[in-house]
Amino acid sequence: MMKSITHLFAICLLTCSLQSVAQNPSIRYFEHEIPKKANKELQFFAFYINQGVTSNFYPSSEFLRGQVVGRLFGKNTTTTSDTAMSVYIEQRIIPFFIYQPNLFNGRAILRASFEIDWTWGDVAYGTGGNLGGAVSADQVNIQTQNIELELIPWRGWTVNLGLQRMFDTPYNPYRTLFDKMTQTGYRLAYFGTDAVGISFRHDRDFARYKIGYYKFYENDIYRDDDVNMFEAIAETAVNNKWKLGGSIYYVRDRSEGKGGVSILGQGLNSLLNEYNGTFKFKFGADPYKADVAWLGAFFSRNTDYMLDRLHLTGFFNYNLGSASIRKPTGWEKGADIGGFAANFKTVYRYGQTLDDHVKLDLIYASGDDNGINDKKYSGVMTGNMWGSPASIFISSGAYILMPHGNVVNRYTPAVADMSNMGYGLSAATLTFARSVIPHRFTVKVGGATAFSNSAPLAGGSYIGSEANAALIYNIGTFMSLELHGAYMWLGDFYDSADERYGAAVNGGTYGLRPVNPWTTFIVYKWLLF
Repeated sequence: MMKSITHLFAICLLTCSLQSVAQNPSIRYFEHEIPKKANKELQFFAFYINQGVTSNFYPSSEFLRGQVVGRLFGKNTTTTSDTAMSVYIEQRIIPFFIYQPNLFNGRAILRASFEIDWTWGDVAYGTGGNLGGAVSADQVNIQTQNIELELIPWRGWTVNLGLQRMFDTPYNPYRTLFDKMTQTGYRLAYFGTDAVGISFRHDRDFARYKIGYYKFYENDIYRDDDVNMFEAIAETAVNNKWKLGGSIYYVRDRSEGKGGVSILGQGLNSLLNEYNGTFKFKFGADPYKADVAWLGAFFSRNTDYMLDRLHLTGFFNYNLGSASIRKPTGWEKGADIGGFAANFKTVYRYGQTLDDHVKLDLIYASGDDNGINDKKYSGVMTGNMWGSPASIFISSGAYILMPHGNVVNRYTPAVADMSNMGYGLSAATLTFARSVIPHRFTVKVGGATAFSNSAPLAGGSYIGSEANAALIYNIGTFMSLELHGAYMWLGDFYDSADERYGAAVNGGTYGLRPVNPWTTFIVYKWLLF
């Protein structure tokens, strides 16, 4: 009898459980959304670079053994030598993780990227980025580049939220190869870094639009003492070869220099300018506020080199605004701002591959003859006034005269910023490349020369000239072994130790031109995916 009652109770319990499951609305709701089998929701890829470098320039400060950013001969203590030579090996990996849950059918994506790098044999068991290659390792050194969500409410529309790429081109930085980002829009010469904020994009077949808001620095959360940046950029196809675009950028700086990069600070009056090679507004100890806008237009022809052999790009950008300083009697004009830069690049592909080409790159940036003595600055301003580096014009083809992309922890070109400390810049680079074995082995030679548009005190306007060469062997898909070398002849610009615009031009004394810089490096690169 007792056994029969137990069986009856079990049957009733099972029946009730099945009815409960059948009536659970949440299970019915997700019965089509939950995939029947596991799909590839998590993706990983990474960029790895290892390079051995030898050169005759290096920082002399013991505190700059890790990352060194800024202008050669600037406040970062980098200088050249005819007796000492630097020899080192650097390593970097930038891993990307992309999670795209099937639950949202591809309309919600999480991206995270980090940076891990060091110099072989530097330090171990410490804390801090750009270090950790000494014996026993175990350095705490992971740096966060991106943590951002991409939401896709409708086809072609995206919302990016969080710490994300902030590039001054109209193309989607997460769906476009990096090389194209350095060849379109303003080529990262104004803004080419990461920033936290929110941006909205609409990508169409023949046009693209973007607006964004970014918080550069949040100081006291209860005060109006932050640095905010706003952007709007668009591009449309005029026909199948030509594209035309325009943009507006605006930075509202109420920080009075608070916040910033380590002890260097940030903003118009900060020590950061003396490192980055940007113009320093010497307001002294007086607090300041600034509003700066950039109005620009750009064009391109045959952007992807697919339609014929001629490729053209160019831009014009005018920065304007004002800065005020606070005196005991109230706010006074610190300086009016009005400067511009222009670029024109042409590439002719004469052979079978994209590596068979001749490239000419011209750039002009206005300068200022007397600083802000007349309460007016007529030079160029870039993101390098607020970040380090936040503007990276790395695609000119130069190696020492202007920045180059093969960088791990040491980024110290002669002209680190397009403004050239406020003296302005007129520069040209010429590159000839030949794919000796198509898609396998490429030889490249090039040259660059530059002048300042305003001469420093007791110095000339000739910055210098450079010759460079490279051998590039593609081992496999996006894996290469490269040998590069460059030599620069310094001009009479470096006879000056003028400090009116920031750090001394030649980093030393008047009339003593530094030794000409040179570098060679062998690089192994691999884009893993």
